[in-house]
Amino acid sequence: MPFPDESAHPLTVVDYQDEWPRDFERVARELRPALAGLAVAVDHVGSTSVPGLAAKDCIDVQVRMSSLDEARDVALLAAVGFRCRPEPWNRSELSFGHRDPKLVFAPPAGARRCNVQLRVHGRPNSRYTLLFRDYLRADDRARDAWGAFKRRLAQSASDLADYGQIKAPATDALMAGAERWAAQTGWTPR
Repeated sequence: MPFPDESAHPLTVVDYQDEWPRDFERVARELRPALAGLAVAVDHVGSTSVPGLAAKDCIDVQVRMSSLDEARDVALLAAVGFRCRPEPWNRSELSFGHRDPKLVFAPPAGARRCNVQLRVHGRPNSRYTLLFRDYLRADDRARDAWGAFKRRLAQSASDLADYGQIKAPATDALMAGAERWAAQTGWTPR
């Protein structure tokens, strides 16, 4: 759930913005030194990472870590202003039938809206996130349909929690198509 300083932003889905990749790079530059030696990769993920896809104006960043240690990782990111989201669903997630740990952070108060998601490199939830991005980058029809769905959903579910709960099963359906695409193309995470 949003921190108090984030609640002023209404739930809206907007057209793809050309500045999103640059915004990701700025956030990534803040994170890399804080996680030096622990981060395997810092990835632009989620809808803002897919050119042409409508999205909420919130940059999603996946940091693939060699390991997760909540106390260590929260302290490292807190030192540069990032705030750990406290909800249980921001601590673990189910992907491809596997429950995996994660940690999700909000930006420093007043900074560019983003979600920073720490996952263990090589785990199913890390793969899931990269597959979502790469599939939608490769399939224009799936990308456009997903964008249209999110726009309609944002118009009817203006609460972020409702939006997320309704979107989750639709994401599972999308990812079934992504898995077929991965098998057909030989896709593997890079």
